[in-house]
Amino acid sequence: MCLAAWAIGQHPRWPWLLLSNRDEFADRPTAPLAWWQPGQGVSPVLSGRDLSAGGTWLGLNAAGRLALVTNVREPGRVEAGTPSRGELVLQALHTPHVDADWLATSAAVPRNGFNLMVAELAGVQAGWVSNRAGAPRQLGVGHHGLSNAALDTPWPKLRRLGERLQQALQASTDREALLDSAFAALADRQPAPDAQLPDTGIGLQRERQLSPAFIHIPAAAAGGRAYGTRCSTVVLAEQQGDTRLITVVERRFDADAEPAGETVLQFVPGQPRLP
Repeated sequence: MCLAAWAIGQHPRWPWLLLSNRDEFADRPTAPLAWWQPGQGVSPVLSGRDLSAGGTWLGLNAAGRLALVTNVREPGRVEAGTPSRGELVLQALHTPHVDADWLATSAAVPRNGFNLMVAELAGVQAGWVSNRAGAPRQLGVGHHGLSNAALDTPWPKLRRLGERLQQALQASTDREALLDSAFAALADRQPAPDAQLPDTGIGLQRERQLSPAFIHIPAAAAGGRAYGTRCSTVVLAEQQGDTRLITVVERRFDADAEPAGETVLQFVPGQPRLP
């Protein structure tokens, strides 16, 4: 995953709203969003699956815990043989308690650069850690976001996505309108002006290509392998009296950035799932 923005406790009806895009090579095998069991005797999780390295980029468990990971952009610093960053999401979903000590211990295991965010959607708590950006942080009510740098690094696409998330929360009057606004924000293909681009060591042309919220780099412009936004995911917690309903919607895209499927799943944290 390469882009995520979320709001905690900013609306009485929708205490959680998370918008995210996963950017990856188009030929990397992936399974769509579903409930699945990572191993024998292990509790099911709700996520897509990376069928190449294993794990996932964003997932939830039945208790309403959410975890997501983004890579840290570090050209020239790729350590072969280190554990997959996608394993971190599954570990976070299955550990009994995620606290600052657990986050720090996870960050100490040698891996390529990552950000990990873990949230309790049944409440208003979240935590973040990176193995490239200092100590873990506890996150309460407010707005935050991640791309391929540290928490809340103000890259143009992250600033714009955060602004549109807040606008959607304030303007939407029903769930469908809110979801429509969220996916419209994630579908933004407008590149950032050159003067606003970060310099992460990949060259100006690549910075331009990676600057929109929704990325599409055809194979001819990406060394023979198309790269871009493989899926957009919105996670919405809706307060209905004493019940908190979680809605997860994943929209998938093919190598030409055309729609390739959609999955919508709902559950109430702590309640048995329907088949």
